[in-house]
Amino acid sequence: MFDFKKLFGKRALTRALAALLLALVLCLSACEGQGTGIVDTTVADTSAPTEQQTTVADTDTDAPTEEPTEEPTEESTDEPTEQPTEQPTQGTTEAPTTEPETPAETETEEPTPELDISNLPAYSGKDYVALNGNVPYFTESEKVTTSYETYGDLDALGRCTVVTACCGRDLMPTTDRGNISSIKPTGWVQAQYSIVNGGNLYNRCHLIGWQITGENANAQNLITGTRYFNENMIPYENMIADYIKETNNHVMYRVTPIFEGNNLVASGAVMEAWSVEDEGDGVCFCVYLYNVQPGVVIDYATGESYLEADGGPTTPGEETTIPDDGLLHYVLNKSSKKIHKTTCSSVPTIKPSNREDFAGTEEELAALYAKGYKDCGSCKGAH
Repeated sequence: MFDFKKLFGKRALTRALAALLLALVLCLSACEGQGTGIVDTTVADTSAPTEQQTTVADTDTDAPTEEPTEEPTEESTDEPTEQPTEQPTQGTTEAPTTEPETPAETETEEPTPELDISNLPAYSGKDYVALNGNVPYFTESEKVTTSYETYGDLDALGRCTVVTACCGRDLMPTTDRGNISSIKPTGWVQAQYSIVNGGNLYNRCHLIGWQITGENANAQNLITGTRYFNENMIPYENMIADYIKETNNHVMYRVTPIFEGNNLVASGAVMEAWSVEDEGDGVCFCVYLYNVQPGVVIDYATGESYLEADGGPTTPGEETTIPDDGLLHYVLNKSSKKIHKTTCSSVPTIKPSNREDFAGTEEELAALYAKGYKDCGSCKGAH
């Protein structure tokens, strides 16, 4: 007999296997689609393989579309928003506290130049060398517009130290220049040489010029300087004085004499100036001037000297007997209106009635030129 139960059981078994296979396929598809609820609903409602496969295809299409939309949105919203908010806030708080303090501390600790004289080029005919790009070392807090002047105490050897001033019109002299011959700065061993303008090797050099602050016999402002050194300081002092007179502005000015070791004569001086109101546009320089005298060898330890051509020391004052009074000394010929050095070979030939011994200041010498006097052609007079 034909066994229907057996045949029915095979079909049922086949249908069951087919349903199981379809369920497995749908399950795998659902895993790829991140387990959305669409797959489960479709399987429960639909029994046809075609519809189930079509629905799975729709599910695969929707799932990737939703995922990139949700996940990147959450990441871009949370991380970039929180991190920039926290990090710049910390950076902004720390930066003003740390960075501005560094230059301030550096400028405060080193308000004056740390100059090693051994690193400067030796004098080779040029009277100065620019330092720091010719920009002074003043800090911002030092640049003020209230006039003042300070003169450093003499050191243990009696030498001048740094002098500083905020130079204004109110500090300039209103009386005649006084006598400064009472001051004997360290290393003052005067000598006279015919090759030196005015005869005297040394001048009492103002660190801050008289025309700027009107200081006369101030031992804290006078050093032993060569005539050459003193003359080379004048253009810088004139620059400051002229600027103040023209603008009524202020100029920060600092002069630092440089002594090597225990030397009594300065090797030179650092001169710094900065016009305050116009931020250095009118006056700005930072230079080192050599305290030398061309043709004369100086012992900076003692102040003694000798002519380079002689090759050895001479007794101070051996050439002439010019008085050590801080004035300029020349011999005038009133007839020819010639100015002679006291060592000029023409001096003994001048008739007593025509001769006049001159002892005066730079201003008084200039007055002679204004009256028609000229330098001797041989000794070159005052030049």
